[in-house]
Amino acid sequence: MAIERNGSSPFGATEALRNGLSKVLDRRDGGIREFQFSEADFERVRKLIYQHAGISLSPVKKDMVYSRLARRLRALNLQGFTEYLDLLERKGGDEWERFVNSLTTNLTSFFREPHHFPIFAEHLRKLGTRRPIRVWCSAASTGEEPYSIAMTVAETFGLEATHVSIIASDLDTNVLATAQKGVYPLDRVEKMSPERLRKFFLKGTGAQEGQAAIRPELKRMIEFRRINLLDQSYTVKGPLDVIFCRNVMIYFDKPTQYKILSRFAPMMQPDGLLFAGHSESFLHAADLFRSLGKTVYVLAGAR
Repeated sequence: MAIERNGSSPFGATEALRNGLSKVLDRRDGGIREFQFSEADFERVRKLIYQHAGISLSPVKKDMVYSRLARRLRALNLQGFTEYLDLLERKGGDEWERFVNSLTTNLTSFFREPHHFPIFAEHLRKLGTRRPIRVWCSAASTGEEPYSIAMTVAETFGLEATHVSIIASDLDTNVLATAQKGVYPLDRVEKMSPERLRKFFLKGTGAQEGQAAIRPELKRMIEFRRINLLDQSYTVKGPLDVIFCRNVMIYFDKPTQYKILSRFAPMMQPDGLLFAGHSESFLHAADLFRSLGKTVYVLAGAR
C-alpha cells in the first residue's frame, strides 16, 4: 500500500493511521518488534551494504536484516535503526566491519561441489613441481574450502608440498578467525572418508573431545587475509595459477561481477583456472573468461 507524504491516500489515511500501520507491519509472531524498522531504514541498509561490500540484498531479506542488525543496536544500547545508521555513517570505524560481518552469509562445507577437486588436482599434476604454484581462495568463510584445497594439494604432491602456496581471504573477520584456528566439531567432518580424517585431522581429547583439528602441515600451506573484493587493488599479487571464487558472485549484481572479473583476469597465468559456484555464470564477461564446463573458466584468449 502506497501512502503519500502529505497524509492523503486513496484510502484517506491520516498520520495516526500511518503510525498504526507501521506498528502492525512490525508485529511478528504475536508480538511487537523490539525496534521500529521502516522501509526507509531497510532501503538505507541495502544502499550501504552495496556501497561497502557490493552485496545486492534482495527486497525479501528485510526480516533477516532486522534480526542480524538488531544485535548491534542492543550491543550499542541504541533506540532504533535510524539512530544506528546515522552513527554508522557519521563515525563508522570498526562498526563498518561489524555491519558487514552481520549481513554476510557463510554457508560452506568440506569438499563442497566435489566435481571441482579432481579438475583442480589434474591441473596441479599438469603444472608439476618445476615452479611455484599459487592459489587464491577468495571466499574462505570458516576455512572448509581452503583446507579442502590444501588436502587436494597434499593428495597430489604430499604433505610437504612447499612449492604450492594458498592465499585464503574473506570479507568477514569473524569467519577468518575460525578458519585460522582450523578446529571443527566432529559433525562438520563426519562426511569425509576415514582415510582423509586419519591423514589430515587430529582428533581432540580431554577438553577438546568432540573436536577435530587440521594438521599443522596443511595449515602451513595457507595464509589467511581479509580482502574486500570491491577494493581498488588486492594484496594478492599475480600471476595466479588458480582462483576459487565460488558462491560469492551470486551476492553481486552483473556490473559488480564484471568489475571483479576484470581485476581477476590480469592476475592469472595464461593457463590459469577460475572456479565458480554451481549457480554462477559469467557469460556476461565472455570477453574476459571462457567456460570449460562444470563452472570452470579460463581466460578468454587461452588456448
